[in-house]
Amino acid sequence: MKNVHIPAHIAIIMDGNGRWAKQRGLNRTNGHKAGTEAVRAVVTRCRELGVKHLTLYTFSKENWSRPKAEIKTLFELLTSFLTKEEKSLKEQGIRLKVLGELDDMPLAVRQLLKHVMRQTKNCTNITLNLALNYSGREDILRATRAMVSKGIAPDAINEETFANELWTAGQPDPDLIIRTSGELRLSNYLLFQCAYSELYFTDIYWPDFTPDELDKAIKELNHRQRRFGKTSDQLADQ
Repeated sequence: MKNVHIPAHIAIIMDGNGRWAKQRGLNRTNGHKAGTEAVRAVVTRCRELGVKHLTLYTFSKENWSRPKAEIKTLFELLTSFLTKEEKSLKEQGIRLKVLGELDDMPLAVRQLLKHVMRQTKNCTNITLNLALNYSGREDILRATRAMVSKGIAPDAINEETFANELWTAGQPDPDLIIRTSGELRLSNYLLFQCAYSELYFTDIYWPDFTPDELDKAIKELNHRQRRFGKTSDQLADQ
């Protein structure tokens, strides 16, 4: 895309797999499988555009309340995706990271995630964050507990020291958060990090979210003025 500023960090709430499948008379498993293909295409497009960080809301802590059969399917699809894509991730220079509590994940999934993270740790083109077993509130609580356990003095706590204890430590906050399927909420996602993120909502279900739709969201971001508390006149004078 010419003359378009590419955001450093995009975060996506991938919503609507089940409704996409129901709309077509299919079961939810088919929707999740189609969603996996959308992930592959969007990750590749972000790398091509020069996005340096992409965070995908893959499985929230609240998702454990779903039917056990569906949870099993989700982890099977994740395992299949990582197994098939490990070589491609390395070839494309994509570093895999996990945001969330790994210890609660099934052993086989946990081992595979750690393996792929080790294999891609030196990749530098783009960091792919999978928010797995993730909770924005838990992220904040975890950071707080970490600072307390380290004995950090209250007057030494600021936004930077706090951010260094979050799962996204060392990464910029999202410039753009995209949510598919028409829902208008954050659902406990990157609550500290999203303070000044631009939000983009689309009615399109995740399996139908193509690279062209990603380009559309980025172009929309370019039409917005991010003021970070300043006035438009102040920004014009810079």
